[in-house]
Amino acid sequence: MERSDLKNCRRVVVKVGTSSITHKNGKFDIQKMDRLCRELADLHNRGLDVILVSSGAVAAGMGRLGFTEKPTSLPVKQALAAVGQGLLMQMYEKIFSEYGCTAAQVLLTRVGFNDRSRYLNLCNTMHALAELGVIPVINENDTIAVDELKFGDNDTLSALVACAASADLLIILSDIDGLYDADPRTHPDAKLLHEVSAVSQNIRDNSSTKGSSLSSGGMYTKITAADVVLPAGIPLVIASGAEKDVLHRLLDGERLGTLFLPPVERRHARKQWIAANRPFESVTVDSGAAAALVERGGSLLAKGITAVNGDFEAGRLVAVLDPEGREIARGLTNYDSRDLRKIMGRRSDEFESILGARDFDEAIHRDNLTVL
Repeated sequence: MERSDLKNCRRVVVKVGTSSITHKNGKFDIQKMDRLCRELADLHNRGLDVILVSSGAVAAGMGRLGFTEKPTSLPVKQALAAVGQGLLMQMYEKIFSEYGCTAAQVLLTRVGFNDRSRYLNLCNTMHALAELGVIPVINENDTIAVDELKFGDNDTLSALVACAASADLLIILSDIDGLYDADPRTHPDAKLLHEVSAVSQNIRDNSSTKGSSLSSGGMYTKITAADVVLPAGIPLVIASGAEKDVLHRLLDGERLGTLFLPPVERRHARKQWIAANRPFESVTVDSGAAAALVERGGSLLAKGITAVNGDFEAGRLVAVLDPEGREIARGLTNYDSRDLRKIMGRRSDEFESILGARDFDEAIHRDNLTVL
């Protein structure tokens, strides 16, 4: 893939961080927001489907209520998000309408992505909004999503949305120019990486920055976003939101920011969803089963399972852990946790005598399993 190929992108997800749309005191930077909405509206008028993932609800609440520092109390953060989300959407609706565009608010939680039916509903909604010519403005539902507000970030959310929307490109606009080979704040000689074909361990080790005081992410969360979209065949660009006409220039093929290149092959949609979601429960397997999954692409057999962690129903997305506790795969289980505990370590020809029936030979079939 080349930079010039970005000209062919027809559906683009753009994520902006809090620092890209607010002043340091948390109040809206109207000039920045107007510039962003004007660019998105023009791309929309050009015929592109544009989806905006925007942070800023907590900061907007802080600005309205006079907070000078981000609170540490989770209930207070959620209260600020409740105040600020309406203000954020009101501002976007006002500016977009001035450019003849209709905006739609979509609030999401991570839990919704882990349920297959909810995920498919989201996919259908994204496609319907595109057909109606509406620009979705998406944010995490911070008011109720405890885990998301405490640990989450909109970089990851934007990657999940890009997968759900079958996007051609994800652009993350931030207060940094892109990915460097070292932290530019502590290494003045750090060099910007314009293209990344594979996310190496060295890149991960150098990407532990936390971002601004008002944000919840940093470069590490952007690398996590790359881990989600690249296997789905979706390229990712990280660039500075302060660049003039940054979206147009990127889509015209200009060498701005860092372009993360996806592998040639795209995953099947089901495996793409499996890879993109974080399971809440897991099973632990022995070294033989781990090798069969990772090296030979096999199904997970109950014989290789050594522990079932958590309670879940059949059809649930679960993580597969190796003997050291590292996640090596994710998949949809054919059996619930109660039955898995009964048949783990056993051969499939023993299932009927143990369970009274033998509905499946595999704990997780390879068609419903993705190796990470």
